[in-house]
Amino acid sequence: MFNSNNEGERRPRPRFHRENEPVNARPRFRREDGELRPQRSFNGERAERPQRSFNGERAERPSRPFNGERAERPQRSFNGERAERPQRSFNGERTERPSRPSFGGRPKRNNGVYSNRKQQTYREQHEDPTKPVRLNKYLANAGICSRREADDFIQAGVITVNGVTVDNLGVKVLPTDDIRFHDQPVRRERKVYILLNKPKNTVTTTDDPQERHTVIDIVRNACNERIYPVGRLDRNTTGVLLLTNDGDLAAKLTHPKFHKKKVYAVTLDRDLEEVDEAIVRAGVVLDDERIIPDALEFPKEDRKHIGLEIHSGQNRVVRRIFEKVGYKVVNLDRVSFAGLTKKNVGRGKWRFLTPKEVAFLQMGQF
Repeated sequence: MFNSNNEGERRPRPRFHRENEPVNARPRFRREDGELRPQRSFNGERAERPQRSFNGERAERPSRPFNGERAERPQRSFNGERAERPQRSFNGERTERPSRPSFGGRPKRNNGVYSNRKQQTYREQHEDPTKPVRLNKYLANAGICSRREADDFIQAGVITVNGVTVDNLGVKVLPTDDIRFHDQPVRRERKVYILLNKPKNTVTTTDDPQERHTVIDIVRNACNERIYPVGRLDRNTTGVLLLTNDGDLAAKLTHPKFHKKKVYAVTLDRDLEEVDEAIVRAGVVLDDERIIPDALEFPKEDRKHIGLEIHSGQNRVVRRIFEKVGYKVVNLDRVSFAGLTKKNVGRGKWRFLTPKEVAFLQMGQF
């Protein structure tokens, strides 16, 4: 507020100015003739200030695009949340934002049992309904029993196909046939693939007559399907072991013609001499077959610890190789099998294979 009698002086405030002290302050928005100084833009015209609403808040300032037209701002709903802004493609039409897939991460266990919803699921391979398969293979893929046990059940006359009892071992069936075991319909099981880091003093079998600790005892609560180990590891051999109910994949991984690689960490009772190393590299004859390692390295400074890569599937092949040249294997650990490793899997622990790993195994990319 300015004094009307004296335009050059401002009325002093008693709180902040002393009495009888003139205040020669220039008016903030008035010129010398008393008129308000206009706010000017760059072109010399007076610019309009945004108006304020009655509640003291600043009114919405329109935003203008490059073409000079007023752009529409996203409206807000009554609950204060911002309304969804439409996504637009290059042609100006609204596009739908793709939903982002959710990954549950590692499945949680409830008393050591994985729920069916949290278990890894895999895409089923296309199956030709007109292609016949042997009855024992069909029963094994359904998780009823092994192929050898299926032959015994067929001869016992407990298997029926389309209402007819079958006792011939060479019978082939179609996936669309009505196959029953003890008058119960046989249904195909979901495929399960589990990687186990096998500990010591564990037998690689589904059932042991001597009641020793088996690998099935470790993964018993993993799933409801009947799974079995692919290949064998000695009782005191540790490392990667695959368990599954996929008979076709198991046959592919155990057949020697597929040349799947296996890497072992070997600890001998003494250092390997250079002469014996040359013999091992050249190949050792076992069961009328020359076994030549794919690679032999010394990861540590001594020559007692050896890294051996081999693709032979003979029984106890690594131990027999070094026994052939006069050495005893103290510790044997399989660190890789067909491209699968025990990374982030502790000794005696297990995990489900990822769909990507299963796809690589099915395609033969070992």
